Amino acid sequence: MALEDFEADMMRCSRCSDCKFAPASQLDEDWPEICPSIARYGFHSYSAGGRFVAGLSFLTKRVGYSPELLDVLYKCQLCGACDVACKKDRELEPLEMMTEFRAHCVRDGQTIPAHAKLIESLRQNDNMMQRPRAGRGDWARGLGVRTLAEGNVEVAYHAGCRLSFDSAQWNIARSAIEVLQRAGLTVGIAGDNELCCGGRAYEMGYREPLAHYADQHRKTLAAAGVKTLVTSCAHCYHAFKILYHKIGKPLGVDVVHVTEYVDRLMAAGRLELTTEVPMEVTYHDPCHLGRLAEPWIPWEGEEKKVMNQLVLRDPPKEFRRGTHGVYRAPRQVLERIPGLRLTEMARIEGYSWCCGAGGGVREAYPDFAAWTARQRLDEAAGTGADALVTACPWCIRSLEDSTRQTGATIDVYDVIELVHKAL
Repeated sequence: MALEDFEADMMRCSRCSDCKFAPASQLDEDWPEICPSIARYGFHSYSAGGRFVAGLSFLTKRVGYSPELLDVLYKCQLCGACDVACKKDRELEPLEMMTEFRAHCVRDGQTIPAHAKLIESLRQNDNMMQRPRAGRGDWARGLGVRTLAEGNVEVAYHAGCRLSFDSAQWNIARSAIEVLQRAGLTVGIAGDNELCCGGRAYEMGYREPLAHYADQHRKTLAAAGVKTLVTSCAHCYHAFKILYHKIGKPLGVDVVHVTEYVDRLMAAGRLELTTEVPMEVTYHDPCHLGRLAEPWIPWEGEEKKVMNQLVLRDPPKEFRRGTHGVYRAPRQVLERIPGLRLTEMARIEGYSWCCGAGGGVREAYPDFAAWTARQRLDEAAGTGADALVTACPWCIRSLEDSTRQTGATIDVYDVIELVHKAL
């Protein structure tokens, strides 16, 4: 779609501000806000409603490109909380509009330096960490895991850029492999030949890498005979399962997050946890595994107005409202760990607060990303839990960095690390 395709939504936005807060049925007086951007900057332009206004002004040529416009567009994690809140009562597409607005900027050469530098490195090294490609598979050293290049691999594990190059997180990927091996599975990895998914570049407005990597991954998985692709990264999961379908390039394999796969293995009696992990934890829903992981629903049709008032779509359009994200699987896995008690925060599932790392904010506006993470840590500490647990390496990096900067005492874990402890 093009930015112009959302002009009707820009006109229909009633500036009600529902995109800023959790709905009344789930509103917590201590944590009412769901959009980090408007909560941090406090000006309407930094909300979905404000960006609808900016988009309409841009299309009608009342404003042009300016540092202020780019500031409004890129100081947003694209976490989708506004989208879910808006669609509670309406049928608008604020998240799709904001994503398309960024792509429009990139096509016009209106990029921001931090992102441009990152994309240049991606084109050279196939990762979003600005690291040389060599050594990408070092995290798996000593595990004796099969490579996709050897072929005949039914289950492949994709570590992703963050887990592959952030050595402090290698334990997460290694734990995932060992848990799957304990269930009797022979898992393969791409190792040094693994490629980026292209998802984070897409969110920054760069469309070409996503299509390129979708083609490359499809070829690699087909050649190795892969039927199931497992990943620990919520961003990769979102790219493989949602964005590739959106651009018409599905992988043709079963894409599952590692928490979903472990949940399946436990339900089938193939994995048993016997060691007590006496902790009270609270779970942070990664945006890309939660509300953004709802299956992509393609739609082609036309809008009609009845009596010049009521908008109807022919054929009817089913909207993604954040209802069918991966919410239960990670919680069910945690609930099966002996001795562990799960306590929920106020903002969860569709209305979960972002960790701060999404949408290119971590790379371009690290102070905003850190502020967002601190809000989540404060909310988690308020539950009295010993640890904050999540299921995405980008969330973990953002939250752990914030604990060091603020001196917060709550520990941060990936779900799979606690599963490994319980084996």
